[in-house]
Amino acid sequence: MADTKNVFISHVHEDDAGLGKLKTLLASKGMNIRDSSIHVGKFNNAKDPAYIKTQILAPLINWAGTFICYVSPQTKQSDWVNWEIEYAAKQGKRIIGVWEHGEKECGLPEALHEYADAVVGWDGDAIVDAINGKDGWEKPDGGPCPPVPLKRHPC
Repeated sequence: MADTKNVFISHVHEDDAGLGKLKTLLASKGMNIRDSSIHVGKFNNAKDPAYIKTQILAPLINWAGTFICYVSPQTKQSDWVNWEIEYAAKQGKRIIGVWEHGEKECGLPEALHEYADAVVGWDGDAIVDAINGKDGWEKPDGGPCPPVPLKRHPC
């Protein structure tokens, strides 16, 4: 029987296709992901940023046990991704960055640098380990990163 986890996957909409690939990769490792994030198949028509944050995103992040940031070149500049990471940190969520498949090491969102428990390459075992509590930072190819300063804890 697959291990089921409730997650919120923060991403930019240009990366929606990668979410399916991530879920398929994890399923091949025996993990069933129930994703509460907003994507093409689950879109909303809200326009007010305050409403989107408090009434749509916050409850979805609160529901999830783990917060995953799908890291692609587009995520670094996304104010929405950074807000989602900061909100997840304030809620005490486990925060994991997963490098996009084939990524060669783009910049990370600032909030991910600040709050991530783990950043891992496109490797199912490494992602499952990170979801299950293993801390550590990897380059996209799974190699080690230079030392990362201790993360700051939200008050």
